[in-house]
Amino acid sequence: METGSALAALWLLSTCACSFSPKETNPLLYEEQLLWVSGVQGAVNTYRIPLLTFTQKGSLLAFSEARKSSSRDLGAKFIAMRRSTDKGATWSPTSFIVNDGEKLDGLNLGSVVVDEELGLVIVVYVLCFNHNHCFPSSTMMIESWDDGLSWSSPRNLSVQLGVKSFAPGPGFGIQKRYNPAKGRLVVCGHGTLAGNGVFCILSDDHGSNWYNGAALKSIPYNQQKRAQDFSPDECQPVELTDGSIVINVRNQNSYHCRCRIVVRSFDGGLTLPVDNLFFDYELVDPAVAAGALLKDGVLYFTNPSNENKNFLPAPSLSGVNLTLRWSLTDGKSWEKKAVQLWAGPSGYSSITSLDSGSADDRKYIFVIYEKGHIDYDETISLAKIHLYGGR
Repeated sequence: METGSALAALWLLSTCACSFSPKETNPLLYEEQLLWVSGVQGAVNTYRIPLLTFTQKGSLLAFSEARKSSSRDLGAKFIAMRRSTDKGATWSPTSFIVNDGEKLDGLNLGSVVVDEELGLVIVVYVLCFNHNHCFPSSTMMIESWDDGLSWSSPRNLSVQLGVKSFAPGPGFGIQKRYNPAKGRLVVCGHGTLAGNGVFCILSDDHGSNWYNGAALKSIPYNQQKRAQDFSPDECQPVELTDGSIVINVRNQNSYHCRCRIVVRSFDGGLTLPVDNLFFDYELVDPAVAAGALLKDGVLYFTNPSNENKNFLPAPSLSGVNLTLRWSLTDGKSWEKKAVQLWAGPSGYSSITSLDSGSADDRKYIFVIYEKGHIDYDETISLAKIHLYGGR
């Protein structure tokens, strides 16, 4: 009898077409699966830097850096991709959509952006970011017109943007849904550690041409940094319903706090005034790339929620407690309750959802993140979250 009741409850949870309000948000980890496991597939040593997006046709695309010979940021890599046409239930085998050969300072994966007007999927990444036995840095782009089944040859955007080192994301770029600049593609990222900061590149013609937009530079700029210097780093932009862009930023050198920096643009990504910057003390952070997503009036955020510094040198100690938080006030405050997705070593994360308008798709978000038992870079995992399952 108890088993039958449990099955009935599970069926109701998965099929209910109820209407929910933001105040009813109470996320529950619904199901989870590993997409990539480091060190077990062919010529790949480590999978890192996960990205995730839905296409306009409803396919779910997952991307990662497939690091060929080591776990380091330097070195040769592929861009790996898997595709799901049933909302993450099953996945295609891994395909390598970009191969940088044997470069000592190979590609670094950045941002995926979906042009909702054309159904175009764009991936922006960088080559030679660190100038290690190479120069200059190049911002690169590939695109898919057939729902991620095939990809164009890489296009070098540095002719339009210049050769300054720019690392997109990691995460997703946005196409603005509201004015100002409705339809604009916005991809934000960071610079080198010396020339760090938040920088955005913009396109008003569906990715055919790009130009440099907002810049929020580190202090001191283009100089070696010390602990607690102002050094905005990896970032995730989100458009609010008033048309402004809120960017949640890694606080690289723990300036002012071991928490997130939040900046805001009111002109479509052209500027990021310091007047609109604040430090979100509630989002404690070990200096890592985090996930953010606005869905149906609720802002979601994921990161390893702890204050331990030195994330990269000590992944097993500092990158722990992958946590989902949510805000009903566009990030001005956060709900006291949070959901722990993984207690152990965890790293970068990204969030997406299918915005189809259907009752079923309103219930779920998807979180892709780095997950391990000893170190955070052992696997890349996909978690499906039922937004009202914990009621």
